Amino acid sequence: MLFTGRDFVIIDFEGEPARPIGERRIKRSPLRDVAGMLRSFHYAANSGLLGTGAWVRDEDAPKVSGWASLWYRWVSGAFLYGYLEKTKGAEFLPSDPGDLRILLDAYLIEKAVYEIGYEMNNRPDWTAIPVRGILNLLEEQE
Repeated sequence: MLFTGRDFVIIDFEGEPARPIGERRIKRSPLRDVAGMLRSFHYAANSGLLGTGAWVRDEDAPKVSGWASLWYRWVSGAFLYGYLEKTKGAEFLPSDPGDLRILLDAYLIEKAVYEIGYEMNNRPDWTAIPVRGILNLLEEQE
């Protein structure tokens, strides 16, 4: 999302570039896009802590990572709350909160697994971000 000074503009919804255009045009659950946004927030919170060009000195990373995690959880919670408020009662979402959570978690894991493959091929130093995302999901289930 970009802020123009007066409004927000959503960009980059063409789907995964590695997939054929026909597959990217298939209508899917909007929770897949919600999971993509949540994963983007996770990347925003964590990318400045990793590897070459990190925005944080190595010795400060442990202190900052807690704040990054807090920011990610707050922003993700606010986004998800707003989305679910606007779509309350919509037929395209499960009405049962447990079913909704299972579906969203499945899309989050699917996206993170895709990201692991992408990062291993393009930015191996960043593989820790999607791995951490999966570990966080698993910890929440305990």
